[in-house]
Amino acid sequence: MRFLVDASLSPAVAVLLTEAGHDAVHVRDALGLKAPDVEILEHAAADGRVIVAADTDFGELLARRGVNRPSLVLFRRRTGRRPANQAALLLEHLPDVRPQLEHGAVVVIEEGRIRVRRLPISL
Repeated sequence: MRFLVDASLSPAVAVLLTEAGHDAVHVRDALGLKAPDVEILEHAAADGRVIVAADTDFGELLARRGVNRPSLVLFRRRTGRRPANQAALLLEHLPDVRPQLEHGAVVVIEEGRIRVRRLPISL
């Protein structure tokens, strides 16, 4: 899969996803650390990437826009801040959520729990 890792996560997450065979880039390298969330969202949609973040603003932006792209993987605080743990959790659950991400979804990953919401989100 193609991922765009947000600045709310370490660049090491992108490295680990790439090492696992995915096309992953950190927002620092793609757009710069000061890129606004709207620009990140638009870039991910145009480039066919799934946003990987710990920033809940992306879910709100997707809901307000009523779009089904890009998909979002959101790490909640209970997952911890260690990049290796975050990448491992995503890679562990990716086979189960990949079809939803390919069709437009928000996947929330918490320690011991995964939630999936299809896009677009109606308010």
